[in-house]
Amino acid sequence: MKLLDIDVAERAGWTVIVVSGQLDVATAPEMRQVLKEAQYDDRQHLVVDLTGLEFLDSFGLGVLVGALRRARMRGGRFVLAGPNARIREILEVTELDRIFQLAADVATVVDGGAPQG
Repeated sequence: MKLLDIDVAERAGWTVIVVSGQLDVATAPEMRQVLKEAQYDDRQHLVVDLTGLEFLDSFGLGVLVGALRRARMRGGRFVLAGPNARIREILEVTELDRIFQLAADVATVVDGGAPQG
């Protein structure tokens, strides 16, 4: 089993990135590359589905913060969807829940009248 699985899809003007497993020092470079490619391919609105994420460390947080910065610089949106209780606690302890837009799930973001094209 891989430490991190990443799937990318397009839905209603959003790039949906589904991650599962561990986002840590070992897997952060792979996630950073996927996010950068998505953002530099002129996709401005990203939602990262964290439903299957089991572990997140400071390296993983750094990757997510970097993607948020890139999205803001380009006038796009960056949303974290479906964080479990453990991931939400990490975001709260680091106070990153105050800078990230959080959603209950991907459908809330994609079906919420957001970008279509």
